[in-house]
Amino acid sequence: MADKGKRLPLLIVIVLGTVFVVQYFVPSRPSQGLYRQALRWSIVMGLPAIVIAIDSLVRHHAARIRRRQAGWGDSLVYLGAALLMAAAGLAGGVGEGSLFMRLFTYAMAPMQATVFSLLAFYMTSAAYRSFRARSAEATLLLASAFILMLGLIPLGAAIWRGIPAVSEWLLLVPNMAAKRGLGFGIGLGIVATALKIILGVERSWMGGS
Repeated sequence: MADKGKRLPLLIVIVLGTVFVVQYFVPSRPSQGLYRQALRWSIVMGLPAIVIAIDSLVRHHAARIRRRQAGWGDSLVYLGAALLMAAAGLAGGVGEGSLFMRLFTYAMAPMQATVFSLLAFYMTSAAYRSFRARSAEATLLLASAFILMLGLIPLGAAIWRGIPAVSEWLLLVPNMAAKRGLGFGIGLGIVATALKIILGVERSWMGGS
């Protein structure tokens, strides 16, 4: 019975996946209208998904607070802040000068900037670990990164006028070639995964193994 219950969503995915693949490569006025209608339906179906996600998040943090798990104080702060922002938005709106916008501008935005600034220290630590000259490839990466960083600051041009040009060449030629190779790999992975889902090979999205 459980297998029969999974046949309908699998059939929907197979049919719609095939239809929209054909629509992308063979566009027509009816297929484009169908595509626009499907986008509207995806927005409508996404709204209940947001409600389910919020409910899941609240349940998760509430369970951590109730069980006094490690970091439950963070969960308490999170739920309190989320409730405050929701109440401010519902009571006073989200327009300019409202309590919601003041909380966002003077509390949330500075905290986001603070968290983002911490990435500089993590990037420095990761660069130190990655750029150790343990091999020829690591040495090449270290030299390229050093030249690139010199080209982005005034000190590089003061040392030699050609450093900014070399830095720009590293970005536009070797770096771009590597990015395109990664892009091809990502694209092939997306296509392979989409085909596995459409053909029913990959069923983990239905809760299977």
